[in-house]
Amino acid sequence: MAEILKINFNRPDGFQEQIGTVKETLNRGGVIAFPTDTFYGLGANPFNERAVAHIFKIKNRPAHKPILVLVASVKQVDQLASEIGPETEKLIHDLWPGPLTLLFKALPHLPKPLTGGTGKVGIRLPDHDFSRKLIECLDLPLTAPSANVSGGKNLSSAEEVARALGDDIDLVLDGGRTSGGKESTVLDAAVHPPKLIREGAVSKKQIESALRIHLSHAP
Repeated sequence: MAEILKINFNRPDGFQEQIGTVKETLNRGGVIAFPTDTFYGLGANPFNERAVAHIFKIKNRPAHKPILVLVASVKQVDQLASEIGPETEKLIHDLWPGPLTLLFKALPHLPKPLTGGTGKVGIRLPDHDFSRKLIECLDLPLTAPSANVSGGKNLSSAEEVARALGDDIDLVLDGGRTSGGKESTVLDAAVHPPKLIREGAVSKKQIESALRIHLSHAP
């Protein structure tokens, strides 16, 4: 059973010991669960092919579906994406941090499972202090697909995740209950004009207003 590790970034006595434990887990290719601005997600080093492949196994996820990566800053996007066009820069400026996942052309060295063989990587800057602080302290972007079996119920607490996936993951970071709500919107920004893959918490109208264009849905 995975250990539940409570982390409070507001503690005056620090949280370095817990972060050290998380780093050790990720460095050896382990998988953690952590809270995001929607639900709990599964975190692994996105540059470790074995760790990413393990997430697919845990979730029973189809191999062609790319895995979301969370970043703590726009600067970290450069570690994953080969280019950021002017339209994407506008979306980043207007709608990040927030529940908008952007698909970028992936750097060639990224693990193929991360991109689902599409050559694209989905990236999001969350509007969530815990996950941003975690990624900042680790100095590492983190994968963050939902902490469940594909198609299953999204989970909002550390205890729920431990019960559901505790035998398959290494650590559950308890940052409290998540807010839930709609999933993130997914936009393919690697094509011109961008295409809407999934409408979620950020509306199609908000994106069209930011870009001043009419969006079409991807087939």
